[in-house]
Amino acid sequence: MLMRGARMAEPGFRRSLGGALIFATALMAGLSAPAHAQEQTEVTKLSGSVVTIHLHPFLTPEELVTLRVVATNEQALSLFVTSRTGHAALAISQADGFIRDGKPATSAIALADFETAEAARDAAITACVTARQGVEDCVVVLEVGPDT
Repeated sequence: MLMRGARMAEPGFRRSLGGALIFATALMAGLSAPAHAQEQTEVTKLSGSVVTIHLHPFLTPEELVTLRVVATNEQALSLFVTSRTGHAALAISQADGFIRDGKPATSAIALADFETAEAARDAAITACVTARQGVEDCVVVLEVGPDT
């Protein structure tokens, strides 16, 4: 009697194990995918510029609201990007964040007047790495370029 009960449980165990293996494989595939593949952005046009916000999961609600104001308000954008010639980028350290105690973190660096978007991103990230307090990566959270 016990043997028959054990045999009956075996197919259910195999299905559970098979489901677990499929789930684990899918999870590992998701973890190995590049982070930028899952990144979401918001793009707005403002006075001849295209402003892109990179919606990183670590951004706080306060930081997202601030970035959205910057992306949609001419005066707010001019506080971060004083010149609209060429391309600009704002990079922040994931550990330091963007807004702390109601003001931008010291490692939140916005640089402008670059010939390409890539040059702006690279320069902002390099400056952020120099200024960051933590050891986590710096990432671009805001980009501004000409509306072509």
